[in-house]
Amino acid sequence: MKSKGLYRDFFLHFDILVMGLIFIVLGAAVLIMNPSWLNFVFFCTGLIVFIFSEYLTHRFLFHLKPPKNRLFLQFLKRLHYDHHKYPNDLKLLFLPVWYSLPNFIVLAAIFYLFTANVISTAAFGMGLILMLLTYEWKHYVAHRPIKPLFGFGKWMKKTHQLHHFKNENYWYGVSNPIGDVLFGTLKDEKKVEMSQTAKDLEGKGGL
Repeated sequence: MKSKGLYRDFFLHFDILVMGLIFIVLGAAVLIMNPSWLNFVFFCTGLIVFIFSEYLTHRFLFHLKPPKNRLFLQFLKRLHYDHHKYPNDLKLLFLPVWYSLPNFIVLAAIFYLFTANVISTAAFGMGLILMLLTYEWKHYVAHRPIKPLFGFGKWMKKTHQLHHFKNENYWYGVSNPIGDVLFGTLKDEKKVEMSQTAKDLEGKGGL
């Protein structure tokens, strides 16, 4: 596929367009109403919160053992199980907006409870969405024939491929390795055994 088509598939994807539009609206509100240093701090807080949310949801939600409840199973299949089975299927690469948007609203609402300030919450939300879009891009690059420009990007792409094709119990970070470093799931690939269920999360035994 030509590079133009690769970039079009990402930037014109519905879920990316929706979350990107929300980011622009929030950014405009913050810049017009109160472009303060404090709101920049809240923006950075949003980045950090998403970084940990990315790791925790990937490890403890997306990799749950298959539930017996059929609806919950279908939920996990769409979010992650099927992605491991068909890792390069474009339709399964992106988090659906029906998942991302409610999560964004919940985190923003919790932040608002502490600040009671709409514009500060918008700045926080900007950080959440920017890091979400970064996650989506890094994930997209990891599964598409795109060569990262820098060594860090190449390394992140490699660790994500290890997660898919060697052992699904390690290398949960997609946009960054912070969670893997802190929680001990960043391993030397030579010391990790090949998993038989990396492409079949449903085969790990039900809850």
